[in-house]
Amino acid sequence: MKKWQRDYGLATRMFMTMFMLFVVYIAFIAALSYVFEGSIVPIMLFAGIMLFAQYYYSDKMVLMSTGARVVDESEAPELHGIISRLCIEANLPKPRVAIVDSSIPNAFATGRSPEKAVVAVTTSLMRKLNSNELTAVLAHELTHIKNRDVMVLTIASFFSTIAFFLVRYLLFFGGGSRREGGTQIMLAWVASLLVWIISYLLIRALSRYREFAADRGAAVITGHPSHLVSALMKISGAMDRVPTEDIRKAEGMNAFYIIPAISGRSIMALFSTHPSLEKRVAALEKMSRDMEMR
Repeated sequence: MKKWQRDYGLATRMFMTMFMLFVVYIAFIAALSYVFEGSIVPIMLFAGIMLFAQYYYSDKMVLMSTGARVVDESEAPELHGIISRLCIEANLPKPRVAIVDSSIPNAFATGRSPEKAVVAVTTSLMRKLNSNELTAVLAHELTHIKNRDVMVLTIASFFSTIAFFLVRYLLFFGGGSRREGGTQIMLAWVASLLVWIISYLLIRALSRYREFAADRGAAVITGHPSHLVSALMKISGAMDRVPTEDIRKAEGMNAFYIIPAISGRSIMALFSTHPSLEKRVAALEKMSRDMEMR
């Protein structure tokens, strides 16, 4: 088994995403300050407070929304045993372990830091995967924790959320303009919409790359990329047999899951939270070939 190595590609992309969003956001505020007076400030403060609460209590909110139940070693000895071994390999503090009673075979990690993290798996996932496949999935989720990409995405969404609030505010209330003119209101609305779209696309691009990074991390930690390939194929194939109602309920958690829950619709790659299964499998198979050649 190979020791964990930092993913510099992901670290660079997280930094560049934050930097680009910061530049866009500064230009956005400069444009709005030309049109508005203090009416923008309350919206920004409200968005900031809401997102701070989301960031600080993200683990509790996700567990509550999914119905996940934290379990101790006596309730789930296999899960705890696998995670303990993987945490030693990845040099991570052991996260809390949770189980979700769900027909959807999936897993996710949440928490603002490694010390506050939670790894959750569904009952369906534990039934469908063998020990090696389950280990690979858990290594994927622990890589998210190691990379701290949940925290970065939460911070990055601050910019997008403020722009989204402003789009709604300007559309329904018109804001306060120095010139009391419809042209200025329209320009501000267009600027807000553009910033929201740019932020949305940047965050989705980062989300897709972080899944590739977590796949690579799992392959390195376990030393067996084929185990994750097998797990991904099983999870994806099982999605077609999950009741539509259950899929719809879980769609809000797509960004967290190892495989997104999609209710019979194709999603354009540009707007997806995850890369396609085909691309993920191809990347893992390439890693497997490279490992065999060493």
